[in-house]
Amino acid sequence: MKRGSTLFLKMAVFLIGTPVLALCIFGLPWLANNPVSPDYSHMLYPILVGIYVSVIPFFVALYQAFKLLNYIDKNQSFSELTVKSLKNIKFCG
Repeated sequence: MKRGSTLFLKMAVFLIGTPVLALCIFGLPWLANNPVSPDYSHMLYPILVGIYVSVIPFFVALYQAFKLLNYIDKNQSFSELTVKSLKNIKFCG
């Protein structure tokens, strides 16, 4: 695979992760401090915990995809390392 196409895919992986990270750092804590409806504020924290827990496999899968693209850059496309990365991505999915 050409270096330019893997660079494009690496940038895409980065651009996919950036808004989710910004939401986790800025958006969700703001939502916890400013609930839309005070009637449902008791349900807000378990939902936020669930969102934060589900973000962990998302970022692990993005990291594994980035590692996979690095392996492709090094011409190790068909190695045990790529198979392990693909299995980890599948597990996170």
